[in-house]
Amino acid sequence: MKVVSIGGGLGAVQVMHGMQRHTSELTGIIAVTDTGRSTGIVREFAQIPAPGDIRNALATLALDGDSLLARVMQHRIAAPTDPKLDGMAFGNLFIAALTQMSGSFVTAIDQISEFLDVQANIYPVTEEDTHICAELVDGTIVEEEFNVRRLDKAAIKRIFVQNPEATVYQPCIDALLDADLITIGPGSLFTTIIAVLAFKEISHAIRLSRAQKVYICNTTTQPGQTDGYTLSDHVQRVISYLGIGVLDYVVLNATKPSAELMELYARERVDVLLPTAHELHNILTMNVRPIEADVADTRSGKRALWQKQDTIRHSPELIANTLMELMAERVVSVGS
Repeated sequence: MKVVSIGGGLGAVQVMHGMQRHTSELTGIIAVTDTGRSTGIVREFAQIPAPGDIRNALATLALDGDSLLARVMQHRIAAPTDPKLDGMAFGNLFIAALTQMSGSFVTAIDQISEFLDVQANIYPVTEEDTHICAELVDGTIVEEEFNVRRLDKAAIKRIFVQNPEATVYQPCIDALLDADLITIGPGSLFTTIIAVLAFKEISHAIRLSRAQKVYICNTTTQPGQTDGYTLSDHVQRVISYLGIGVLDYVVLNATKPSAELMELYARERVDVLLPTAHELHNILTMNVRPIEADVADTRSGKRALWQKQDTIRHSPELIANTLMELMAERVVSVGS
């Protein structure tokens, strides 16, 4: 089974991590428009696409995740007297150095993938050093990912690629057209998922593909991006880039976290999203089949992330089991 996962270095890669037990034909199409502090600094001096999510994907999917190289890829340098280096992920510098040596961002990714013995294809959505922009509901245009996800601004109306001539890395298109299963998300709706779908070649290839297309919806809202959103709002946004009738399923987490964990998130304006009859009806009207499943990791607790907002993660094993059940159901349906 050929599986393509679309997103970033956290959510989509967790899906791939879970699916590794079921297939060796895995491809990740990763957003490279991040401008967070560590990634943004590297992008500025090296003039490369964002390496952060690629770095995390490679380290997470390394055959030996506890190897020295996998750990050093994720290590953040402590340099309190140097604001540019302090907190810098070493793997971002490593990718930048290899890109300069080889002259190719993709070659650098391939070299690190080989070093780490990554048993999956990790592709940047584009090789070009471009950014995402957002038009807000008040008509304001904001540029670059960090500003797109900034708190306390008007709601996001649409996302677009800063350079309209930026092309998609061709192997991404080939993988989508050849896939049996395409997963979209989980991850930041606008700055990760739609940051990939906003490339029109990607959305077009997904529409053309005969694969099963599954959107794995986030477990919570995300301040600065999806404040006040419902589950069906998330689905509607994805459909607005793909078109009606393209998505087959949306997987919705049905596991309710503890009251203590929900309170911790609520303090940071993060709302837990759980399916209701009303929401399921709304999704069905979009010609998408909602799948309620216990797919969240509610035991690990809340994480302190580097300049990012934490959310409730999906369990790699549980989400993979759910996806395999959907694919088995498809096989039975086709066979009958």
